[in-house]
Amino acid sequence: MQSDTTYLTTPEAAERSGLTKVYLAYLLRHGKLDGFRRGRDWYVYADSLELFLATPRKSGPKGPRKRSVPDELVENNEKPLINRSDVPI
Repeated sequence: MQSDTTYLTTPEAAERSGLTKVYLAYLLRHGKLDGFRRGRDWYVYADSLELFLATPRKSGPKGPRKRSVPDELVENNEKPLINRSDVPI
């Protein structure tokens, strides 16, 4: 059990941290945050959240994703041609 028994609901933790409730639940399920689940609701220990927020993290992807279809084909509403020899059997 935690020495600091102060805990937050996921909506409270989301408001305090700027993270989404879904992401906080993910972190709790995977042990990245300390907390507990009562019924369907997750609760985050406040000291665990503060420690997580103070830890530097790698930023997410920046900018648009790379397209798998060339822009010329998308602009003309063309479909890319697939050579049957390129398709694995």
